[in-house]
Amino acid sequence: MAHSRTAWATMPVDEERYRPLYARLLGLRFVNPGGVLCFLFFEGTIALAVLLALAELVTWWAVLVLPVVVAAMVKLNDMVAAVVVRSAALVPEQERDRFRQQMEPVVGRARVANAVTGVVVTADPMLSTRRTDASD
Repeated sequence: MAHSRTAWATMPVDEERYRPLYARLLGLRFVNPGGVLCFLFFEGTIALAVLLALAELVTWWAVLVLPVVVAAMVKLNDMVAAVVVRSAALVPEQERDRFRQQMEPVVGRARVANAVTGVVVTADPMLSTRRTDASD
């Protein structure tokens, strides 16, 4: 059974079936957590909620609520990543032009006087370094 994928999907259909169940159930498109991270997101949050409930720091409802909240945050992160990826498609051309304007070499002269020796150094290659007199 082949799945149809839309143009904005980032993962081919063949690789989709090898993704962890957690990522497939949440329908993650841009965030691609591995198996260990999915384990921590689901089973780890259940274990944390059980420990907190056993310590009587939270009610037993936290065992159900905490994994759902973590899943919602992971899905929200995926949605934010989708917005960033879509808006980043417009940025490179504008940024390239701005970068070119900022990085153009500045051609000119810089005059630096050394107070100790009286030597004036210029950045213009056509002028040579000369020694100034005390009267200058």
